[in-house]
Amino acid sequence: MKIALHDVSKGRGGQALPSTSLEFHTGAVRFALAETEQRPTVLGLIASGRMRPETGRVTIDGAADNRMLRRTVALVDAPDVSDPHPDIALAGVVGEELMFAGLGATPIHARRWLNQLGFGELAGAPIGTVDPAARVRILCELAVLREGTRGIVLVAPDRHGGSPDGWWRIAMEFADRGYAMLVIVGGSAAVALERMQEFDAVNASGPVEPLVLDDDHAPTPPASDPDEEDAR
Repeated sequence: MKIALHDVSKGRGGQALPSTSLEFHTGAVRFALAETEQRPTVLGLIASGRMRPETGRVTIDGAADNRMLRRTVALVDAPDVSDPHPDIALAGVVGEELMFAGLGATPIHARRWLNQLGFGELAGAPIGTVDPAARVRILCELAVLREGTRGIVLVAPDRHGGSPDGWWRIAMEFADRGYAMLVIVGGSAAVALERMQEFDAVNASGPVEPLVLDDDHAPTPPASDPDEEDAR
């Protein structure tokens, strides 16, 4: 399965999302750079077929089929769309997702599922306090419980803090299991990932431009102290 975004944008003049092209496919993990508070979620919604772009198109295996996209690509942890409220106990989040997957969803089922995953001790903790890598593991494992899921768009895991290598390793594991993985990140995480060559971190939307300060924004060196000059 290959999903491609062809010059998609959203909002007048691309304010919500500037023109973006990228692709991700089965068995690989890619990251895409999207900054500002709104753009990561907008990009995630478009890449998973849940929002129509203002311009451009999204294809799955060469066909424009938003219904198929929605059925096969899970949108995970997108702010204000699919992220759980930070104060909800982890067992409650799990129970709700088990219900959506058509599985037993009682508190006992939720705790049993967490125990099997190795996170049973976190069942009563608010999900907002869960370690970023553990959060990604749990939410992605829940996403693939739904029948027909073949890909994941993970939105802004870097916003929870921690080192990128934790959640990036997990994303790679899901790719190795045969899922198409797209991880949407901010600038700092993108730079870190591009430097992590051992993790084969591939940018789906092109190389990250280095930060360059022009002369107008370059820091001004401090003035020399005459006394210090005399003492040299």
